[in-house]
Amino acid sequence: MPGREELPSTIQRSDSKAQRTWIKAHDSAVQEYGEGRRAHQTAFAALKHTHEKVGDHWERKAGGRKGPSDERAAKPRQQRGPSTAGGVDASAPKQHLYDLAKRLEIPGRSSMDKGELVEAIQKASNRRTAKARQK
Repeated sequence: MPGREELPSTIQRSDSKAQRTWIKAHDSAVQEYGEGRRAHQTAFAALKHTHEKVGDHWERKAGGRKGPSDERAAKPRQQRGPSTAGGVDASAPKQHLYDLAKRLEIPGRSSMDKGELVEAIQKASNRRTAKARQK
């Protein structure tokens, strides 16, 4: 099934560049691996190189920065560990993460270290996504 028909809700709420990136990567992955979970994972991996999840949608990375969004994505597939930042750009500067936390109205953000900010943003984004899907 073409990626346009399978767009996840978080990407439907994102800009057209995020949608095009996901669709193109998904369709290519379907040709390579077949329909299913792996095609979706591949499409999200491609999207995470240019976008980050903010709340219930995806936004371009600050400053046009491109590349892996977390340590796991930077490693070859065989060497990856279990943790991922769930779309949050964990390699972004702390100030950027703090600004996102402020936009998402995360309490206690001023006393958080970088890892805590990433985790709090991820949780807030997941809550907003779940809330948006209920509408």
